Amino acid sequence: MSDHAETVTHRNDAIVLMTAGGANPRLVINALAPMFANLTVIEEQPEAKSVLLKRRARKLGWIAALGQLATMVVSRLGKNAVRRRSEAIISAHGLSDAVNPKITVIHVPSLNDPACHEAVARLQPKAVVTVSCRILSRQTLAAIPCPVINLHAGINPAYRGQMGGYWALASGDAENFGATVHLVDAGIDTGDSLYEVRPKPEKGDTMMTYPLLLTAAAIPSVVQALDDALTGRLKPYQPGGISKMHYNPTIWTWLWNGVAKGVW
Repeated sequence: MSDHAETVTHRNDAIVLMTAGGANPRLVINALAPMFANLTVIEEQPEAKSVLLKRRARKLGWIAALGQLATMVVSRLGKNAVRRRSEAIISAHGLSDAVNPKITVIHVPSLNDPACHEAVARLQPKAVVTVSCRILSRQTLAAIPCPVINLHAGINPAYRGQMGGYWALASGDAENFGATVHLVDAGIDTGDSLYEVRPKPEKGDTMMTYPLLLTAAAIPSVVQALDDALTGRLKPYQPGGISKMHYNPTIWTWLWNGVAKGVW
């Protein structure tokens, strides 16, 4: 069998994409659907902001948690202001963030809920992709009988967690503005890497468009990683460098970096 025929055959295998929903995951879903005939989406309910706030406050304190929440609110409110740039990114990569009613979506309370485990057992996927969702528990990972691949909008291990692209620029490390496609383990963006991409942000890009740009640029690597998984050709590696966890910037940090460094 030729490599092309093998790829076509394996692309009929069951694939699952896990997400909490949103425009960026829809870019990935819509890009994968024409290539992988048996794609199913398992979508969880997003965690309540109050739950996120309390968890962040336990880790970082209430002042930092509230400052981060304020930045998240500003970012959400600013989406309309950057809509033209967002549309340009989507168009430049030949993508779509529209809802596709032809794609099967299974709704669950949480990806760590037994309902998700039951769906996985029923679907028996040969590969799973996660995009913009909560951390999978050890129980959930144990219930998935195949490689789990994550699209992370940051270069691991230096920019684990949230807003990796933003923090690379704010740290004066523009060369590491990028995204990582990696295997999922029980940690936060600590699984072995598969591919990295490093697109160049434009002058008008901000915290509100960095994740979109990185997601769009990484989609071909997600496709390649899925092909690798389905054909038994995954080549994971442990990236070097300092490992650092990042969160959304506080509102005062965001304003300071914008004024002092031009990184918004």
